Amino acid sequence: MQFAVENWWVSDYLAYYKGGESIFFVECLEDCELMRVRKEDLEGMFLSLSITETYFRLQLENAFAAFQKRILSSLNLTAKERYSQFIQIYPDIEQRVKNYQIASYLGITPESLSRLRKNRIASDES
Repeated sequence: MQFAVENWWVSDYLAYYKGGESIFFVECLEDCELMRVRKEDLEGMFLSLSITETYFRLQLENAFAAFQKRILSSLNLTAKERYSQFIQIYPDIEQRVKNYQIASYLGITPESLSRLRKNRIASDES
């Protein structure tokens, strides 16, 4: 569904804010710091320290915009265009994650990803 690189947040927002079982899980691909915040504790922070509410609102706005952009790109862009967009959003991630994870994110097969990379390299060299 998404990659969360340095200083990004990741969550199953639907489960967190609306309750119920999460349908996602978080897989840490590298060493990282995780923060687990119960909704009740977060609400308490919002009430006692208003800056936290502003911070989390901005985080949610960014997350919502990113998800909307991702949905639109999956509906409207070719695999090549989605890959180019992916490289712009996550410029250094290709060396850090497995090919099948990138392919899954893009909605293509690992073989298609290999072809896209090969064509990209060939066009960069010419």
